[in-house]
Amino acid sequence: MRTSTRTSTRIAGVLTGLALALGGAALAAPAAHADVTACINQVERELQGGEAPDSIRMACYVGLTGDHEQCVTGLTASGVTNGTAVTACRVAPR
Repeated sequence: MRTSTRTSTRIAGVLTGLALALGGAALAAPAAHADVTACINQVERELQGGEAPDSIRMACYVGLTGDHEQCVTGLTASGVTNGTAVTACRVAPR
């Protein structure tokens, strides 16, 4: 019986650790998502209600990584004005 108790305790400990780790990741994820969302929202204002295509979403994600120049290049290549691209990419890494 003692081995069974140890195994149960270990499993419970592993599951608790996993839950805490995943909970921490879940708490961090919305902040990162909000940054990309802020960039996309900035572009969508220019599109006046249109939904941003995947190319814009990807450029905003690149901006989240801190590559401001590539973010602007990606957005302008997708038809976004330079001024809006600069502004949108500036809010991405925050």
